[in-house]
Amino acid sequence: MDKARRVLVTGGAGFIGSAVVRYLVGELGQEVCNVDKLTYAGNLSSLRQIEGKGNYRFVRADICDRPAMGAVFADFRPDAVMHLAAESHVDRSIDGPATFIQTNVVGTYTMLDAAREYWDKLPADARAAFRFHHISTDEVYGSLGATGLFTERTPYDPRSPYSASKASSDHLVQAWFHTYGLPVLVTNTSNNYGPYHFPEKLIPLVILNALHRKPLPVYGKGENVRDWLYVEDHARALWLAVTRGRPGQTYNIGGRNERTNLQVVQAICDILDELRPHADGPYRGLITFVTDRPGHDLRYAIDATKIEDELGWRARENFDTGIRKTVQWYLDNEWWWRPIREGKYAGERLGVGRDPKGAKR
Repeated sequence: MDKARRVLVTGGAGFIGSAVVRYLVGELGQEVCNVDKLTYAGNLSSLRQIEGKGNYRFVRADICDRPAMGAVFADFRPDAVMHLAAESHVDRSIDGPATFIQTNVVGTYTMLDAAREYWDKLPADARAAFRFHHISTDEVYGSLGATGLFTERTPYDPRSPYSASKASSDHLVQAWFHTYGLPVLVTNTSNNYGPYHFPEKLIPLVILNALHRKPLPVYGKGENVRDWLYVEDHARALWLAVTRGRPGQTYNIGGRNERTNLQVVQAICDILDELRPHADGPYRGLITFVTDRPGHDLRYAIDATKIEDELGWRARENFDTGIRKTVQWYLDNEWWWRPIREGKYAGERLGVGRDPKGAKR
């Protein structure tokens, strides 16, 4: 399939999903149906620039609702599915794992079941061209030591309820390929950052806390390492995977930009010192080390050689250019993040766990 004409995107009002939808609709001119439940992290404001376009439609629905998903397939008749809908925050999975099992595992099964029923009834040429693309995370691989990289052959070793739920969904997708022949692809990505990122995650949380002169929380000693990928680079990689990737294959997507959490926070502080200096002094003075979260993996790093060599993808942003763009975006787009900070999430600590009676520790 060189070019999908109709793409069903799940979770298209989320952070990565909205970047994908904006790219497909706004830049590539694809016809997109965005299915999103609009949980706390779903935000239609992230899609404001494509509202009203003739090649875009939105359906508010739960991916766990099998009749609703069947209706979407029957009505929209997609050439490809890009399945991004998921609960994604590790800290929230520690506090409430049940939602992650329901959305990430049951929801993925429901999508696979609906896709298979639809695919079974397609004409032979359409069946051959159809793709089900499952977007996942490098966290399924567990934790690396000081050296080494995750490859597509790295054994799964998830350590949190979130990563375990995504590992489960990855296995379901591959099972539908081997058992039923459904033409699937799986991509596993490193940490994304960029515009429209819900501010529970490290980078947007630090930017907004800094602007409000609040403490900048860093887990433990800030030594945990992540490989950072600019979200718009990720969106381009996902399109290459669904249009050029080989069915049944996994492709790892990473930015080759390893940084410790402390280095990330310090970089944001230094950019803010330049772009919006404060009379009370450098932003680094707000850095506060807090108790580490349970099961915090030490290091993730992706070997993206396969997608680079097979599909010709290259990240356009390195961490220095991408983080500057990101900080500038938050400075320029208070209209987007202020309603979130004042309504949905004000930056409170998550992931502290619960005692056996269900209360937060």
